[in-house]
Amino acid sequence: MLLGYIWKRRFTLFLVSVSGLLAFSVTAGKTSAGQSWGLITALIMGTALILLYLNFEQSSVSSREIAVIAVLGAMAAVGRVSTAALPNIQPATFLIILSGYVFGARAGFMTGSVAALASNFFLGQGPWTPWQMFAWGLAGSSAACLRAFCPGAGRWAMIFFQLFWGYAFGWIMNLWTWTAFIYPLSWQSFLATYAASAWFDTLHAAGNVLFYLFLGPGTEKVFRRVKKRLEVSPLQVGHINIVMPRVIPGHDYLPQK
Repeated sequence: MLLGYIWKRRFTLFLVSVSGLLAFSVTAGKTSAGQSWGLITALIMGTALILLYLNFEQSSVSSREIAVIAVLGAMAAVGRVSTAALPNIQPATFLIILSGYVFGARAGFMTGSVAALASNFFLGQGPWTPWQMFAWGLAGSSAACLRAFCPGAGRWAMIFFQLFWGYAFGWIMNLWTWTAFIYPLSWQSFLATYAASAWFDTLHAAGNVLFYLFLGPGTEKVFRRVKKRLEVSPLQVGHINIVMPRVIPGHDYLPQK
């Protein structure tokens, strides 16, 4: 039973493992002088994304599900681009979390990563793109974990979750900023980096909560209707006797004029 549960949750467990490996690589950096921890974490991130996309490509996902994920990713990307002028207030995180909550961990991760990649074609690609793909993907997949462990989670639980990921997304991106641009890597520089983005992360969190309060219930209802259409249940058919016509050699079966 335990091994079966672990195998079913291997996608989520892999994300958690990669996150822990990233955190360990950064905290270990202060004990090994001369190491390029920005490069190491970038390699870990790139490898993780490649493996996750290969896992998705080899999974039994229907063409309809792929189309839904593409539409959800496009919606989140358009939402991000259209509100780019606002300081870190964007509907992308809100939509990605609901996608994972309704459609599952794999769909949530793919929606988040596709949204980051697609929107950066307009906002600018760079070494930050894999980190954004992973951070938003983790937001979507973790929403599926919320539903799995707290199936009765209500409105307040989702509000808190939206609030949390407003900060968590910024914390993950701060990790990239710290390892890539800050020297030396120390607790002082770490805390200074996170303190500098606190108000930015607060705006992100507040925006997530506002988007959910005004658009959340309706959006979730639409997503559930789409998911219901994707779920195909086998039709139970009783015994059916099919009578085949008897074929007589040489007989003309063409309709008479």
